Order: sequence, then structure tokens, then C-alpha cells
Amino acid sequence: MLKATTLVASLMLFNVALAKKTCTDAPKEKWMSEEAFKKQAEGEGFKIRKFKTSGSCYEIYGTNKQGKKVEVYFNPVDGKVVKEEVE
Repeated sequence: MLKATTLVASLMLFNVALAKKTCTDAPKEKWMSEEAFKKQAEGEGFKIRKFKTSGSCYEIYGTNKQGKKVEVYFNPVDGKVVKEEVE
């Protein structure tokens, strides 16, 4: 049981680390401005409750167009979803 719990915890941490590392390798000068990104995300139906930069990602907490709570990591260069967690 302890091995299973450790494995699950390790995979969860790996997923977060993976999202942070794989959003983009582009320098920040190539990233969209936060304002432009937020406008694009809202245009795609996201309602942003909290926004932050996480590693090389833009990250939001809020709701998707279906009204479900989400935590989403985006590529800050083109605004594409890298990882989405839906409650």
C-alpha cells in the first residue's frame, strides 16, 4: 500500500513538473502579454478567477465554458492548452 501511495504521489508531482517544463522553451520576449492572453482565454470561454505565471506557463484557476471548475496550464507564446484539470 505504501508503494502504491508513493507511486501516485510521484506521478502527481511529475505531471506538475512536466507541465511547467513543457509549456515553452521560448524566451519571455516571445510570450503574449498577460492582458492579451487573458482576453484570448476569456474569448475561448474560460472565466478566470486567478491567474499566475508558473514556470514557463501561464496558469489559470476558474471555470471552463461548461461552467466546470478548472486549473489550466497554457503555452504563453500561443495560448494553447498544455494541461487541463477539471473538477
